[in-house]
Amino acid sequence: MNSAPAHLPRTAGELRAAGYTPRGVKTEIHDNLLTALRSGKDPWPGIVGFGRTVLPQLERALLAGHDVVLLGERGQGKTRLLRTLAGLLDEWTPVIEGAELPEHPLDPITPASRRRAAELGDELPVAWLHRTERYTEKLATPDTSVGDLIGDVDPVKVAEGRSLGDPETIHFGLVPRAHRGVVAINELPDLAERIQVALLNVMEERDIQVRGYTLRLPLDVLVVATANPEDYTNRGRIITPLKDRFGAEIRTHYPLELSAEVGVVRQEAQLVAEVGDPLLEVLARFVRNLRESSVIDQRSGVSARFAVAAAETVAAAALRRSALTGEEPAVARPVDLEAVPAVLRGKLEFEPGEEGRETEHLVHLLRRAVAETARERFAGLDLRPLADVIADGHLVATGDRVPGADVLAALPELPLLHEVAHRAGVSADDSPGRIAAAVELALESLYLARRVAKDEDGSSTVYGP
Repeated sequence: MNSAPAHLPRTAGELRAAGYTPRGVKTEIHDNLLTALRSGKDPWPGIVGFGRTVLPQLERALLAGHDVVLLGERGQGKTRLLRTLAGLLDEWTPVIEGAELPEHPLDPITPASRRRAAELGDELPVAWLHRTERYTEKLATPDTSVGDLIGDVDPVKVAEGRSLGDPETIHFGLVPRAHRGVVAINELPDLAERIQVALLNVMEERDIQVRGYTLRLPLDVLVVATANPEDYTNRGRIITPLKDRFGAEIRTHYPLELSAEVGVVRQEAQLVAEVGDPLLEVLARFVRNLRESSVIDQRSGVSARFAVAAAETVAAAALRRSALTGEEPAVARPVDLEAVPAVLRGKLEFEPGEEGRETEHLVHLLRRAVAETARERFAGLDLRPLADVIADGHLVATGDRVPGADVLAALPELPLLHEVAHRAGVSADDSPGRIAAAVELALESLYLARRVAKDEDGSSTVYGP
């Protein structure tokens, strides 16, 4: 991170002369969000599929100054969305240099900082905090303690001679240290109930209590959290007073449109080889089929990370084939989809009674996704000439050791193949691997329509009559 610009004030006096005044974090987010909306700037970079549903609700909550809890199944982008809140903070904000908490130089809240401010006056040194340092995230776990979140008496400070009742003996926890920033608590229901109680004062009275005495700290924090709807609403693992203190409960969801699903994969996947849009559409449809399947435990959900991992697996299969055959560039083909069910079935929760049939279900739903994608891509295109040349004895072999040029060499020159490639977003002068990926999709659609046969022996696949 770059250091703060040199022209910024370095003392409380300079800060006051420059016109800086303390502003609450919720007011800061309110103002910056309004500025972004009025200027047409996207306040939520990298967030896909929530534009007409979740984001308007979140924007209303932030403009109202509410603490927020996001409810949704795993892999719906809840944490990713919360992390973008840092972008709504001012890029640089002044703090008292050397203070334990990020206090505003003109509005100190701890006894030590107030004493320094009274002693030094306008000479109180000022440091600058970047917006990325004002977002604090905590994964709620059963072993989280009150000391972790709020604070506890520091035995070292007591040993130095201070009394237990001295506020300066406290070692502050995560929430006070996020003063003038955003506190995000992931998986809120996993916090023990006694720990949830410790958050009540923070969210309503905006002060903290430690070890039987109250330290009045007017904390300025925006509290946001994530939770699974089942834990939050059905199991009673969130205490009612804490629910009441969240001003907004917003439901997230998986992408509603196929293009959004593909967009998430394109954005998040680290692909080591080229994966064309048709194959990404297959994987997106595959994930959507899983979310509608009765054999999958939908209470657990099918994470967007499943589609991302599937795309990365397909790309890895293409890169391996490229290394074995010497074909460049490495381009994924439909044959690489076969690696997905076996590798990723452990990421899914199946309904009871489906033991031993997991791979069978996944293969069936993946083939359905291939058929739906091919039907969409080749709509109105007569693939009969391709089926006819297969029936005439032109067998086409493919596999993890077969380069794209060999797939194309097995077929005679057909005008239809140029149109197939065009429908798959490939031009006639593209690399053999890209054209072969389009041709394989057409062959697979013919097989799924029972117009050609397919023989698989584990290492290779042959399309024949």
